[in-house]
Amino acid sequence: MEIRVLRYFLEIAREENMTRAAERLHVSQPTLSKQMKELEEELGKKLFRRGSASIHLTDEGMLLRKRAEDILAMVDKTADEFKALDDVTGGDVYIGCAESYQIRYLAEIIKEFHERYPLLKYHILSGDTAQVAERLDRGLLDFAVIVEPPNLQKYNYIELPVADTWGVVMRNDCPLSEKKFVTADDLIGYDLISSPQSLEADFPRWCGEKLGELNVIGTVNLFYNGTVFVRAGEGLLLTFDKLADTSSDSELCFRPLKPSLQSKMYIIWRRYQMFSPIAERLIDEVKRAIGVL
Repeated sequence: MEIRVLRYFLEIAREENMTRAAERLHVSQPTLSKQMKELEEELGKKLFRRGSASIHLTDEGMLLRKRAEDILAMVDKTADEFKALDDVTGGDVYIGCAESYQIRYLAEIIKEFHERYPLLKYHILSGDTAQVAERLDRGLLDFAVIVEPPNLQKYNYIELPVADTWGVVMRNDCPLSEKKFVTADDLIGYDLISSPQSLEADFPRWCGEKLGELNVIGTVNLFYNGTVFVRAGEGLLLTFDKLADTSSDSELCFRPLKPSLQSKMYIIWRRYQMFSPIAERLIDEVKRAIGVL
């Protein structure tokens, strides 16, 4: 299975049309069709359902698409790392980030680092801990920023210096906006939105058995999208402070939880990981900035 053929396959999957894919790839349609037929024969599976005007992937084709995207991402990342071996003025760094106001620390460090390494290119993937850790484990990220204690058998880590504070984002016309703090009892009877990760890892240690009395109507993995639902009047959002616009001219407000609930953030990378030169210098810069080097 050749890398070139996988790129051909992905282009057809994206375009859903052999002619358009051939034009974008600058190859003839017969050549492209022949390559896909040989790929199907090599795998022993049909990859496409061919219609009169478009092409769609079979279940086997969908599986190959996912694998091909991972393979090509790793190939491209490896190629970038080798290109950067003799060019320590820059290179590509891939970072997975959970949502947190504390990402500002990383942004400030990268800004100063970028001034010294102007050819640096950074690629940020946002997601919850499970999503970014899964891509880190597959070698698609150099390091990740997560909001739960890392598995020390798998990762090295740096603890960021400040914790995030949990609370509730609500509309200003919500009765709970009159309170300075919000308790678990206050939330009973309200429709709530939160992340699946926090419902499993954070709120049980905050409210214990009362978690079962709370009415969670939806989950989000990116808190900004949750604020859109809150603005529409669809529930209250359990989230970190400083992620939503709750300024005086906003229709939203934030109230911290009582008792206080906080989460630390950690920058993690795989144990025994081999970094590209620019990624290694960046992680060393992070260590110096946070005071662990």
